[in-house]
Amino acid sequence: MMKHLLTLFLFSLLSITNAQATQENDVLPTILPLLQENTVASKQQAINTIATSSDPRKAAYLQALLAGELYLHPDGTLALITNNQALDAKTTEALQLPDTEFKKITTTNNLRSQLRKALEQLNMTDPDPKVRLQAATNLLSTITPEIAQYWRQLLGTETDSKVKAALQLGLDLADLNATEKSTRLQAIQLLAGNLAPEVRKRLQPLTTDSDPDIAQAAQRSLKQINDQIKLYSYAETLFFGLSLGSVLVLAAIGLAITFGVMGVINMAHGELMMLGAYTTYFIQQLLPNFIDYSLILAIPAAFIVSGLMGILIERTVIRHLYGRPLETLLATFGISLILQQLVRTVVSPQNVPVANPSWMSGSLEINSVLSLTYNRLYIVIFCLIVFTLLFMVLRKTNLGLQVRAVSQNRAMARAMGVRSARVDALTFGLGSGIAGVAGVALSQLTNVGPNLGQSYIIDSFMVVVFGGVGNLWGTLVAGLSLGVVNKLLEPWAGAVLAKILVLIFIILFIQKRPRGLFPQKGRAAGD
Repeated sequence: MMKHLLTLFLFSLLSITNAQATQENDVLPTILPLLQENTVASKQQAINTIATSSDPRKAAYLQALLAGELYLHPDGTLALITNNQALDAKTTEALQLPDTEFKKITTTNNLRSQLRKALEQLNMTDPDPKVRLQAATNLLSTITPEIAQYWRQLLGTETDSKVKAALQLGLDLADLNATEKSTRLQAIQLLAGNLAPEVRKRLQPLTTDSDPDIAQAAQRSLKQINDQIKLYSYAETLFFGLSLGSVLVLAAIGLAITFGVMGVINMAHGELMMLGAYTTYFIQQLLPNFIDYSLILAIPAAFIVSGLMGILIERTVIRHLYGRPLETLLATFGISLILQQLVRTVVSPQNVPVANPSWMSGSLEINSVLSLTYNRLYIVIFCLIVFTLLFMVLRKTNLGLQVRAVSQNRAMARAMGVRSARVDALTFGLGSGIAGVAGVALSQLTNVGPNLGQSYIIDSFMVVVFGGVGNLWGTLVAGLSLGVVNKLLEPWAGAVLAKILVLIFIILFIQKRPRGLFPQKGRAAGD
């Protein structure tokens, strides 16, 4: 449908441009005999004639031919027929001729390829530099001496740096087929280090060229390119590792408070993350026309929902089990099952769709072999923001001071007037709220379903124990480190075996350093 609308729009412009077209640049009289001849060779000639003419309607003709909507009448009338409407190609006036008298101008695969190339060539003079860049990139694989000659003229007048680089790349690729050896060698040297896929494709055959100098030069340039690709692949692995590590930090940082500060083994921590993810889903359902803003609204909403649920759990269950870790573990495990079943009953046992906002879609392209997806990039940034805010709360606020006081010496804190029961509830609520915020982030990376939390609870405990119980800096370092190590191991060990190896490493590490990477005196949260 969009193709038909585009063609109709182009032809609607003919009524304007026709007044400007003179008898000298009108291409119709020239191409009509060629189209009436109805052979592949004549159509190729007609396309070349249109593309090289100065007729302002040439883009419309080429687009109509490519869309298969250009028809020829026996009396020599060229017409556009689309959506049961016939328009004169010259005047754009409606035609009353019976549809049966029109004969469609057919095209072959080669002709369509020629049409696309001709349209791309026309785009090389488009006012928008992005259109020119895309056209130049599309033509790199089919650049000919004629195109190269035309590009040399464009290079002198081009003002956009990216388009100039694409034009120069095309000229260098064209020089690979030059007759002079010196020109070919110079082109090979200039292409060394260029990461464009077309460069590697064109250099590879030259590594076995009959001329040893050409072959050796191509091998050197290709090796330099492959070395850079390898380096960027390491950078990509590091980025994926940091993004995975950020997810682990977000999942574990709330647990670092409830487990590290309060000594509570909360097996329902994963379900609190699940509630945050479902909060994102419900907000998107309530605001279907504001998906780009729903994620921002979901962050405080998820914090409140999961935080209130955490306070409810602490008030009704955890408060009666302090100092009894086994009973706490069993009770919170039962709560996790209840929350899972509640979601299955109220919402659905199946996964629910959570959309990515437009500003988190796509990727940041560093070069042709390295691109950073926006959703993972934002997760890394979001992780650092959440960590900084939590760290400031525990270090700079009255609540943070009371949390550290209660965790270090509960009796002394009570003697100083600190309401330890209130602090316990708020601390558990804070950790639970951050778990909900982590669920918002996870909703952008994985499926949102009743079992979402189960995938991260074990990893969360590993991060907290490995980093040092109650140490936020340890949680950050441990989470990011484990994420990077996982991604480094995956290419040769596989995802499952990589996790097993990491788990074995942590077990052995804890045997040597039971208090983790950053051991503390007592269980101070902020030290």
